Amino acid sequence: MRGLGTLLNVGAILLGSGIGTLLGERLPQRTADTITDGIGLIVLVVAALNIVAVRDEGFTAAVGSSAILVVLGAVVLGGITGSLANLEARTEGLGAWLKRHLVRKDGGQPRFVEGFVTASLVFVIGPLGILGSISDGMGHGIDQLALKAILDGITSIAFASAFGWGVSLSALAVGVYQIGWTIVGGLVGGLLPIAEISSITATGGVLLLGTGMRLLRVRAIPVADLLPALAVAPVLTWLLTTALHR
Repeated sequence: MRGLGTLLNVGAILLGSGIGTLLGERLPQRTADTITDGIGLIVLVVAALNIVAVRDEGFTAAVGSSAILVVLGAVVLGGITGSLANLEARTEGLGAWLKRHLVRKDGGQPRFVEGFVTASLVFVIGPLGILGSISDGMGHGIDQLALKAILDGITSIAFASAFGWGVSLSALAVGVYQIGWTIVGGLVGGLLPIAEISSITATGGVLLLGTGMRLLRVRAIPVADLLPALAVAPVLTWLLTTALHR
């Protein structure tokens, strides 16, 4: 059944969020803050691992030494697009709307929106979501998404213990994003070059750096405004590859 991997992933996030929320209600604020700092450090590590994709053999073979320039161009152009579209404010507005309609006024969670936005970014950005969904769409199995489900489930426990059950709504973002890639995999998965996937992965790593800095309270970088960079990166890669290999 195509799409099963994403359903498994969504279920793991919901389960982990439920467990984390129950644990978080019993933790003092200092402990919750420490957990958030720890998550921020891990996000920086994951970001670094993703950025290393600029050195992937398929990527460098396609664009030569310009791989980092592709990522730079994607971030700049994506940032311009996202800021003009005011994506950060729209994303936070969505989180606030969900909070107003889903959280009781007498038991509200002040970090609901932060949990929703941060968890959505962390769970969506990364190579496993793309590669696993494409593989699922092509009918090659759900091994990669099953691994991602385990990782996301464990991470959601930590997130929810710090931010509350707003983290559970990140499952919606994950479901929409990965089902989209599953459809792509079913239609043209076999034709999608590895260079384009590597460009998305590396660019996503840069965005995760911003997310980690937010979690560590270094600077509130508007990461959502940079999200269009994930769409710009493969386009720039294709254009550069076409120009270099004519």
